[in-house]
Amino acid sequence: GLNSRLVKEGKGKFSEQVWYADGMYGPAIKEIVNWLVKARSVAENDAQRKTFELLIAYYQSGDLKKFDEYNIAWVADTNSVVDTVNGFIEVYDDALGYRGTWESVVSIKDAEASKRIAAISGQAQWFEDNSPLLPEHKKKNVVGISAKVITVVVEGGDAAPTTPIGINLPNANWIRAQHGSKSVNLGNIVEAYDQAKNGDGQLEEFTRDEAELARAKEHGSLAHKLHVDMHEVIGHASGQIEAGIGTPKETLKSYASALEEARADLVGLYYIMDPKLVEMGLMPSLEVGKAAYDSYIRSGMMVQLSRLELGEQLEESHMRNRQLVAAWAYEHGKAENVVVKEVVDGKTYFVVKDYEKLRVIFGELLREIQRIKSKGDFAAGKALVETYGVKVDRALHEEVLRRYQALNVAPYAGFIQPKLVPVMEGDKIVDVK
Repeated sequence: GLNSRLVKEGKGKFSEQVWYADGMYGPAIKEIVNWLVKARSVAENDAQRKTFELLIAYYQSGDLKKFDEYNIAWVADTNSVVDTVNGFIEVYDDALGYRGTWESVVSIKDAEASKRIAAISGQAQWFEDNSPLLPEHKKKNVVGISAKVITVVVEGGDAAPTTPIGINLPNANWIRAQHGSKSVNLGNIVEAYDQAKNGDGQLEEFTRDEAELARAKEHGSLAHKLHVDMHEVIGHASGQIEAGIGTPKETLKSYASALEEARADLVGLYYIMDPKLVEMGLMPSLEVGKAAYDSYIRSGMMVQLSRLELGEQLEESHMRNRQLVAAWAYEHGKAENVVVKEVVDGKTYFVVKDYEKLRVIFGELLREIQRIKSKGDFAAGKALVETYGVKVDRALHEEVLRRYQALNVAPYAGFIQPKLVPVMEGDKIVDVK
């Protein structure tokens, strides 16, 4: 299950060890409960207090039905300024896609920045209706999508020191269908990544020419934010599974996570070149979309290989997804030179030549991956991931490592968690240091 491990005790005998207050990891979970009890006493409102109570009950019992109740209540609480993600949640590290890893993110809503992401969630039905999905795989009534940009205060577990940049929860498809989901852009994290990238020489090294570099510097930050917004808000929340088909972890098994991340990325990629975003005032021109396409192809085909040791294949779901999308698009656009491979002075570049045709290709792949998910087509899903998302070109990998090493920057970034000390006046907190 999501919060347990299966242990073989003898021939043909197995037992489940549940992670809860009186079970496995009991001392640590009791400490979590202790702080949740304190949080409950200062909850902003009744809705938030209810989520804390249900989360406490879940940790004390280990009952996943309580976790479902908590998720439903958490999705319904859209008014609290301070919020938290807390629990055994993501299953990326489990090959079977069942066992969750514990994480916690405490945050404050960024009201001004949230206007951007709220505009996207407010048009969720339009995006669904106008997507390239097969008609039977589109949701007729998109429900309960709330979205916000947050300022992260502190993170723990699987969310630190390397953190997500966007969150869309809960993961249970039946809760999403009936009650909706929350989409979150970790605003200060995204901003920090963008600022670090602009000063590390990576753009200068891997962009093909001055035009691509200038576009990345002028529009790259907004392109990144909008793509994260759409990935989380209208990406994960889009599409529907056909009646009688099991959940993706049942039908697509170990390939479910990579395919789901690819699907959400493709929704964002498809719409970031749509004039609708300009009409909505979310970006000044389609140059932002072009910057997003440049960056995605550059990262998926080359730059992310800097994170692998020479000889390794891609195993992590997000890395598999990015190469799958970029490599599939490159191959399917070869005949028309949509994306071309250029080698200049011994350095390789992948350059987008036709952005409109690339958008069409992204739409075609999105439709196919949604079909795979909607029908539970394991064979097709496996073929996509294994063909495009796993194998690494050794010669290209060697080149990327050599070029990246010359930059003298780490391929991964991490965040140091702050120690927060309250400043008190009597029994009131007036500041935090």
